[in-house]
Amino acid sequence: KSETIANPGHRPGFLPNFLADQGVNVIISGGMGGGAVAIFGERNVEVVVGASGDAKTAVENYLKGDLKSTGAVCHDHKHHADCGR
Repeated sequence: KSETIANPGHRPGFLPNFLADQGVNVIISGGMGGGAVAIFGERNVEVVVGASGDAKTAVENYLKGDLKSTGAVCHDHKHHADCGR
């Protein structure tokens, strides 16, 4: 199922819980902080980081088994170009 949910904004620790409460079971991202990764894990949401490009294509590649997480996380809330890669 694909659904668009309005982003409620960034507050530390909020988004992982919000998305899990919405029934999300996989999150695909270019990069993500370790705290968010940990909370998603606690909520049994699979985290796939290192994705790039079009979101629909990333989901299609994930569903085909062609998109794998790099496992890299961002640190110190800095938005480096290589975060998640």
